[in-house]
Amino acid sequence: MNKIIAIQGAEGSNHHKVARDFYGTSIQLKECMSFDELVDSLLDASTDVGIMAIENTIAGSIIPNYALIDNNNLHIIGEEYLNIHHHLMCLKGQKIEDIKEVWSHPMALQQCKVFFKKHPHIKLVEDVDTAEVAKRISKENLVGIAAIAPKIAAEIFNLEVIEDEIQAIKDNATRFVIVQTSAPNNGVDQINKASLKFQLSHKRGSLAAILNVLSDCKMNLTKIQSLPVIETPWKYSFFVDVTFDNYKDYEKAIAILEIMAEEFKILGTYKNGRK
Repeated sequence: MNKIIAIQGAEGSNHHKVARDFYGTSIQLKECMSFDELVDSLLDASTDVGIMAIENTIAGSIIPNYALIDNNNLHIIGEEYLNIHHHLMCLKGQKIEDIKEVWSHPMALQQCKVFFKKHPHIKLVEDVDTAEVAKRISKENLVGIAAIAPKIAAEIFNLEVIEDEIQAIKDNATRFVIVQTSAPNNGVDQINKASLKFQLSHKRGSLAAILNVLSDCKMNLTKIQSLPVIETPWKYSFFVDVTFDNYKDYEKAIAILEIMAEEFKILGTYKNGRK
């Protein structure tokens, strides 16, 4: 039986594309309009895995999603990197001169602002989700309205792409993680990356000491993100991602970190998604 995959956003979204890239095209989706709804679907077991964006090369880390993964004891079982492409799409037979309004997610509108300066007759309207707008245009036969969405949405909803690659910054990528409520059963030969979380005492040099351990154990630190500990003012949790060539080096690093750090937790071990 196919896994039920929870995605944030609608069919045709970037989360949907990641689900297809990771699991193939024969998948069963549950569309969630928020990450909280996605997590709830995992916790009540109505879905098996979830796809969550975690960081973007332009916007940076999606901080609330780190907290959602940690607070709900989710496990990262994999990751996928996706180059973000924004396309302008509408009902077939229209040209850009026919478009009066463009509806899309605020982030997509922001990333395409330069393009629309050349088309001042178009009004930009913020909406909940890129692909959901494309779906609405198709379903309600909305003439004169266009969506900014991934090309997959045009294919699914039978829309015409009237302008390709309208984003201002061409090298824009998002990292997505695949999460579930149970620990992954990834084999050691499949694992070369880990996501870890820990807290540290206020002693001088405590973070430097941890980073030295990671370096000495041949861990490559690819990400470090701090989040405040809500119940303890001026104390922080650190979320780090490390890659490694030898699993035994990773085991050695973990054994030391468990002694040195406070509130140590492994959020997931998986295969590095960077090609």
